[in-house]
Amino acid sequence: MFKNYTILTVVLLMSFSSFCQQLYFDFGTSVTAFSYENSQGRPLNNLLSTSKSYYGMGYRQAINHRKTVFLSLGASYNNYGAIGSEASVDNFFEWDVGYLGLKAALGLKLFELRDLSFFANVSMASEFLIRGNQTINNDVFNLVGEQAFNKTIFFLRAGVEMQYPISRSTAIFVGYNYGQSILINTPDIGETLRFNAHQFGLGFIINLPKCYCSY
Repeated sequence: MFKNYTILTVVLLMSFSSFCQQLYFDFGTSVTAFSYENSQGRPLNNLLSTSKSYYGMGYRQAINHRKTVFLSLGASYNNYGAIGSEASVDNFFEWDVGYLGLKAALGLKLFELRDLSFFANVSMASEFLIRGNQTINNDVFNLVGEQAFNKTIFFLRAGVEMQYPISRSTAIFVGYNYGQSILINTPDIGETLRFNAHQFGLGFIINLPKCYCSY
């Protein structure tokens, strides 16, 4: 029985390792909106979205024999920002923050059109603040350590992607994702903050050595 179990384990490992194993790199623009409420539950109006950059890299692998479902694990660096003003108190304010994250995603191949492949994807990321500034008029404040920002946040995203092979081992892709953070709550002061982000990106997928997967 132990021998049969060992043989089955080896077969499964060989089968799993024969799936398409790849690395990916991507970068692009993130258009972010902030949703903020103070301790009295009042929203901060007159907030405008700003465009910031994002970067990502990680490991990607097909998890079925038809190579239509892909699992990705990786790291990301996302910049978020917003600007606004309050005429009643003659204030201008701006946020510029950067979060480092760990990300897991599932991609589903929808269809192919000649060499083009179209995917839908969903992902979840855990992100934490590593850089952040708030500007109020001419004063700049460091947000690292501030309760409303200095917490681990969870981001849920969904989007579409178009992939095109440029060589036997490399493909280029472009995509769009929409994401929303799960509510960030600071119970000590009662403030709440959400991020909503539209991401437009470009990236590359590279087959690992000895894995020449068709795109």
